[in-house]
Amino acid sequence: MQIDFSKNHFELFQLPVAFELDLAVLEQAYRELQREVHPDRFVTAKPAEQRLAAQWATQANEAYRTLKSPLNRGRYFLKIHGIETEEESNTAMPVDFLMQQMEWREAVVDARTRRDEVALDNLAGQKRSEERALLSCLSGQLADPALRPAARETVRKLRFLEKLGEEIDIASDSING
Repeated sequence: MQIDFSKNHFELFQLPVAFELDLAVLEQAYRELQREVHPDRFVTAKPAEQRLAAQWATQANEAYRTLKSPLNRGRYFLKIHGIETEEESNTAMPVDFLMQQMEWREAVVDARTRRDEVALDNLAGQKRSEERALLSCLSGQLADPALRPAARETVRKLRFLEKLGEEIDIASDSING
């Protein structure tokens, strides 16, 4: 077996290096690669080959998880193009975006307190709508090399929305649990 794991995640699955992916094609490529590297195929192999197979399977899983998630795929795309998202060090965001985030988070707390599942569903819908708009923006930014540096802020905004989604899920679980 000759799998070149020095390739980037896109190349590993023989996909074009692009933000827009056909997830069905990604899934198929992942399954094909897993058939080749899954540790179960190496149960009778030498221990060193078994360890290598486990490493290959782990790398294939990580690559798949990264490319399957639009946010992670955007981060990774920027990274392989030499652009760090600076999510940990750069928290500067437009004031209107931050105000919207604060309003949504207050609404989540209020809905949770009132045990209002409908309000949480509405917030989740608003979040998904904003997320779709940002993903569309990110797609355009990543397609144009001149706009890629601006994509860092879009990725950071998407991370805020991901956290909001987690808060909505936790609130919903507390109501339904």
